[in-house]
Amino acid sequence: MSASLESQLKSQARSEGFTLVGITQATRAETFEFFSDWLQKGYAAGMKYLSQSLALREYPQSILAGVRSVVMLGIPYGSEDHLDAHSSGKIARYAQVVDYHSFLWTKLNRLVDWLTNQVPNSISRGVTDSAPLLERDFARRAGLGWFGKNTMLINKQQGSYFFLAALLTSIELIPDLPHVTSHCGTCTKCLDACPTGAFPKPYVLDATKCISYLTIEHRGEIPEDQRRNLNDWLFGCDVCQEVCPWNRHSSKSHLPLAEGVQNIDLLDLLNLSPSEFKKRFANTSLLRAKRSGLIRNAILILVQRRDRRIREKLIELQNDPDEVIRQTATWGLSQLEN
Repeated sequence: MSASLESQLKSQARSEGFTLVGITQATRAETFEFFSDWLQKGYAAGMKYLSQSLALREYPQSILAGVRSVVMLGIPYGSEDHLDAHSSGKIARYAQVVDYHSFLWTKLNRLVDWLTNQVPNSISRGVTDSAPLLERDFARRAGLGWFGKNTMLINKQQGSYFFLAALLTSIELIPDLPHVTSHCGTCTKCLDACPTGAFPKPYVLDATKCISYLTIEHRGEIPEDQRRNLNDWLFGCDVCQEVCPWNRHSSKSHLPLAEGVQNIDLLDLLNLSPSEFKKRFANTSLLRAKRSGLIRNAILILVQRRDRRIREKLIELQNDPDEVIRQTATWGLSQLEN
């Protein structure tokens, strides 16, 4: 007896490196109202693109007309312990590997080609977080895990250190059973460990206080009351994941490490011109913060360390073409002089 299309598809996905594979129906996103309410409360901070694409996130048909099934996929990115932050800043684990978008798209496109060969008249599309899909919602429904109190999707075997991707297809596949239970119990380690108190209550993240948001997505100066709470994080933050008991046995990543991310000297970072910045961090997730954000973060970390070696550089950066860098440099000088 030949294997079903579903089992063949899962086997093919695993051969591409996806350790988590689950199938669900392409129906309305169950958490759409929760997400809409979260946006209305202002928890998305400056990520206006989330509100602009809100209507598209209700149904996966906005991404692929005629879609009947959603195949949710997970691939681990858990690397070794954080890079030494003595002279550099801490970088979130997902950013220590190559930029996941192009990496995942390559694998997804091969999976789409394979599925199209199996069912010639079908239409399929692979997407990552750049598409308006409430990924966690469909991943839970596909049986990949549950929502942790830190809002991360958690899997018993993989923890939460994994990228999510989706394959949308017009083929009506037999869905897997959804994950209907939570295994967080009374544990609140993730909430208690957050340096900035970014969780107003379990399962709710206030991005205006989140270090990941502030160091990556936020454009402009970081609010003064948050500047001393970065805790050496140059890009992103993993604190709520590091303390999660389910991450004790998370799988290590097989993704190649990103070049230019290891051993970033913060003092050297302040010297990068716009063209040098793009060249050094090409094909890495650090481009997301832009030169403006990364140098801003580096200044705040060095000032917090009271590193007086940067004084002359801050004077120079007061004439930088980037307004945010100029403003942060001026603030940094005032702190060092005080």
